[in-house]
Amino acid sequence: RVQLVESGGGSVQAGGSLRLSCAASGYTWNSKCVAWFRQTPGKEREGIAAIYTSRIHTFYHPSVKGRFTISQDNAENTMVLQMDALKPEDTAVYYCAAMSRIPRFPNDCNYALNGHGDGVFEYDYWGQGTQVTVSS
Repeated sequence: RVQLVESGGGSVQAGGSLRLSCAASGYTWNSKCVAWFRQTPGKEREGIAAIYTSRIHTFYHPSVKGRFTISQDNAENTMVLQMDALKPEDTAVYYCAAMSRIPRFPNDCNYALNGHGDGVFEYDYWGQGTQVTVSS
């Protein structure tokens, strides 16, 4: 059974940094898409960063590009989201997600991140979420 567990959320002032981790168990890490999403009350879930684990392709939502960095530790089956220059609008519950299927190409990671997946190559494993609060 696949389990994804996030850690590292918390509260920080605007301009500060936080580091989120996602530990995966029961999941084959190689040649897969893994990603971070976030959601605030009343809004749709938003994909913010993804990584194709075999060739280290990374994809970012424009709102976080240049401030957030997604990375992986294949040996530890762990994914990390380093968040710098945080803004109050980054406040949300953050979820890690993983794709069960091996993607056809790296862009499958990005298509599914942006809600343009084809219904087959989608993120279908999810963590329980961790709260990030940024105060002004």
